[in-house]
Amino acid sequence: MPGVTPPERALAARLRKLRKSQWPDVSITQGELAEALSGRKRASVQLISSWESSTNPAPPPEDRLNAIVTFFSTRRSIETQPYRLINEQDLTADEKDQRKLLRDELFALRAAALAATAAPTVSASARSTLVGHGPWFYEQGPILLVCPEPEPEAMNGSAPLTSTADASDVYRLTDLKSLIELYGHIRAVNPDLHVSYKGALEMTTDDWTKHLVLLGGIDFNLATELAMLRTSVPVTQRSVDDDPSRGCFQVVEGDETLNFSPTFADLGGSRVLTHDIGHFFRAPNPHNRERTISVCNGMFGSGVYGAVRALTHDGMRDKNADFLAERFVDDTFSLLFRVDVVKDEALTPDWTAPGTVLHSWPEA
Repeated sequence: MPGVTPPERALAARLRKLRKSQWPDVSITQGELAEALSGRKRASVQLISSWESSTNPAPPPEDRLNAIVTFFSTRRSIETQPYRLINEQDLTADEKDQRKLLRDELFALRAAALAATAAPTVSASARSTLVGHGPWFYEQGPILLVCPEPEPEAMNGSAPLTSTADASDVYRLTDLKSLIELYGHIRAVNPDLHVSYKGALEMTTDDWTKHLVLLGGIDFNLATELAMLRTSVPVTQRSVDDDPSRGCFQVVEGDETLNFSPTFADLGGSRVLTHDIGHFFRAPNPHNRERTISVCNGMFGSGVYGAVRALTHDGMRDKNADFLAERFVDDTFSLLFRVDVVKDEALTPDWTAPGTVLHSWPEA
């Protein structure tokens, strides 16, 4: 029926309204709310976003909703920075009355949302759809994937001629396997948003205000290097031209410097890559705080592909997405991890497996 809000979206809309306008002079960000709720149980921006999603919201569990109710039942929650969660037993009589009213309202909305999503008219295939779910879901577009693009002189004449009738502009790009995988996935998750890709050398000033997904690292993707410089992440990529195997991701923490390098082995008379280092990084876009920058990088193409597949592989993406949501509270985070390589093929990393994650920032 036109004009009727589905129950699950009604709860999400009410949660968004509470966060943005419960107190008219204060608009609370998802990061601020996540930090406050983490005083009781770790929360993240991704988790808050999933509860407030306007397309496919996930109703919060009871304990989470109780914490939200408590937070918004008293203005004392926002009297100091960072915001905090007051203990229920410390609420005044008026605040307890306000809490009861808000709790009754939100739990009624939650019950209706759960009943709607459990209805038999919703097929199992519809509930398991990619659309609107996971770390690659965006509330708004546009979304631009930026691929490594070597300077013409760096190709030593090996680049195809783009002036011929059979040539394509994608011939100029590298990490095409990662591009194909991630472009298709993001299009599937966000069918109504504009998703495009281009080479790093084609980027314009306007492109820097979009949601950016940067593939590959400093050798052929200047956008990745520039994005990392504009954030506080303590990770840099080091490349050695005369011996690529000596390159590494470097982490500087205080007086300590950590290097994470790929591993090679002599197999069958050849020196082969046995595991690469992958890097996944996300932060608000410094040129447009309503958009994000995401980086899928590696020392080699295997690491880039592993970073992509970690959140697109149908058997791994959900557990790896849950790992991110549980581990990181803020909307800026970085993950370095091992990507095993077998017969020149990158295996999808399981971030929950011991020994896979090599470094995370900020620390859990």
